[in-house]
Amino acid sequence: MKKSLFKTFFGIFALLASSGFALAQEVSPIPKASNEWRFEVTPYLWLTGIKGTMNFDNGLAKSADFTSSDVLSNLKSGGMIAAEAHKGNWGIMGDVISATLQKSGSVPVAGGTATVADRVTLQQTILTGAATYTLANTKDAYVDALLGVRSINVTATLFGNLVGTAEKESISKTTSTIDPIIGAKGRYRIADSTWYIPAYADIGGGGGTTNLTWQAMAGVGKSFGSLIDASLTYRALYYDMKSGGVLQKTTMQGPQVAITFKF
Repeated sequence: MKKSLFKTFFGIFALLASSGFALAQEVSPIPKASNEWRFEVTPYLWLTGIKGTMNFDNGLAKSADFTSSDVLSNLKSGGMIAAEAHKGNWGIMGDVISATLQKSGSVPVAGGTATVADRVTLQQTILTGAATYTLANTKDAYVDALLGVRSINVTATLFGNLVGTAEKESISKTTSTIDPIIGAKGRYRIADSTWYIPAYADIGGGGGTTNLTWQAMAGVGKSFGSLIDASLTYRALYYDMKSGGVLQKTTMQGPQVAITFKF
């Protein structure tokens, strides 16, 4: 089912990208700021790999290593969607990621008296919300500045022979934090065509548990008339939490395929 979902997203993108709609040839991929409301809703699939360290209150530490290549087999559940609303130069945006990753097998665990874990589970919900203001809006480029917050609720769970005995047990830890962020997003039109380069970047931290968080994304996209965009990008999200946080210098990164519906 998970592989079918990825094939569906990628198939739609490939179909749109290979189509020769006459309407698309006449429409610019650069949005225009106006006094009329405009909206975008973007369901997407982010095949994120995760590298870093998950820390637990009892001193156990586990290196997180979920690669993009096997994320579909590790993904137990999840949903990803973004949305924007604009009027004039002002706007609001939101992004929701909810995912549960689980990796099974003989996994060494460092710290304390732990020996091995049979299963590592990472549950996370990431919410990003921001107000935006249009800084540039030409025929070839569109840039918004953004100011907002990102929250993350992450639970890491180890299950196995965690105390060096035959008895198996489960240990988990949850961290929730909200951090202010500042950044920019936009797109650049490629050679007066309907193709464009989407880009996003933000940075923040200091909201409690987090020392530093940043996010970046870039890739290629194409507009199909005034109603649909499709994009294929590479996205990275970084968290460096304080000693009490689950994620220690952890990077989530991988390819992302998205379909945007414009109203």
